[in-house]
Amino acid sequence: MTNSVRKVAAAAATAILGAVLAGCGGGAGAPDAGREAARMGTPAAPGSASPSASAPAAAAGSPAAAPQAGASAKPPTMAPGPNGLTPVFERARQQTDKTVALTFDADMTSDQGPRAEGGEHFDNPALISTLRTLKVPSTIFMTGRWAEEYPDQAKAIGTDPNFEIANHSYSHHAFKSPCYGLPALDAAAARADVDRAFAAFRQAGAVNTVPYFRFPGGCYDDQALRALSTAGVTAVQWDVVSGDAFATDPVAVAEQVLAGVKPGSVVVMHCTRSAAPVTEEAVQRIVPELRKRGYRFVKVSELIGR
Repeated sequence: MTNSVRKVAAAAATAILGAVLAGCGGGAGAPDAGREAARMGTPAAPGSASPSASAPAAAAGSPAAAPQAGASAKPPTMAPGPNGLTPVFERARQQTDKTVALTFDADMTSDQGPRAEGGEHFDNPALISTLRTLKVPSTIFMTGRWAEEYPDQAKAIGTDPNFEIANHSYSHHAFKSPCYGLPALDAAAARADVDRAFAAFRQAGAVNTVPYFRFPGGCYDDQALRALSTAGVTAVQWDVVSGDAFATDPVAVAEQVLAGVKPGSVVVMHCTRSAAPVTEEAVQRIVPELRKRGYRFVKVSELIGR
């Protein structure tokens, strides 16, 4: 395949990512003033929680109320934005060190149980195995429904020091409307949805969980950031879209990632065989090439802590 054709294929995959997969690698447009200020929040010191994480109002289901046993230090979070808005992280402030975080969304909506029972695979064990073999530290943004469907895999990922599990909601419903046709949650339901996902991780036996949250579809606004302000989480977006959703050419996916990565980048990919069937093969191309370029792979927690 020629480079021009690959670029076209990658662009098409990116479009499908937002339009067909309900925007897991999409986005919500330019932030308004409050969201921009929240995005530019400063990291809290490693080993300390942000003010929102330590607030008495934090719900019992939040990571702040239930720290994981055995952790040497709390994962770093960012300071809240104005009026306590949940902070948003997109790329490391320290942009000279050649580090990059590969992140993988383990998507499953609350109503997809029948499809799983019918044989559709929302997991991707081969991808996880490849990440282990290549020794790539990674952050998995998991929905609570995924953890319930694949509890053994959730536990295996969440007890492996190579990985950390972050929150991608329970239901994969929207926290802002419109958002690629996703059903929308109100503020109270949104907060409860986040807590329910953390509870699902604990129920599965995952211990390497971090207080980070990724909005379904990447869609958020000040109301969404306010709804999560007592959850003690940092919202994590990305600056590199892989275009792996429904892609059929792993070379095109790899080239799109390689063209976009910069020091401190966060790459969004997927851990769902039915929706992202070539991700594992693309990773096999991406990892050695980025290492050849001098990059070091890290989890999101390391980027936020820099």
